[in-house]
Amino acid sequence: MNIEHLKSNGTDIAVISSDEKLIVDTQSALDLAMTVKYETGTTKIAIHKSAVCEEFFILSSGMAGEILQKFINYHVKLAIYGDYSQYTSKPLKDFIYESNNGIDFFFVATKEEAIQKLTETQ
Repeated sequence: MNIEHLKSNGTDIAVISSDEKLIVDTQSALDLAMTVKYETGTTKIAIHKSAVCEEFFILSSGMAGEILQKFINYHVKLAIYGDYSQYTSKPLKDFIYESNNGIDFFFVATKEEAIQKLTETQ
């Protein structure tokens, strides 16, 4: 795992890259968030979709909801960037739409968009 710590318009953001899955369950997501906070001091994280297990994107698994709730409780903001075109689930598309209109969790196409979304949040 590589953590790139950057500042965008005065906002600290950690951009995570990895060749392996980093978010595979709720505990691994929390471990990632706390590692990032410890190493960079920020709770704003951008991560590529490839580092998130596929189960996350199956809403009936409950994983996305659990992680979102934990991150909100710990004031962590997350932007997952990548291609979502292969997903056909209406509930997932609705979840992505609602998340992108919120202030805590974002699903965007590029790293630059992820950084922009995290910069815009409080």
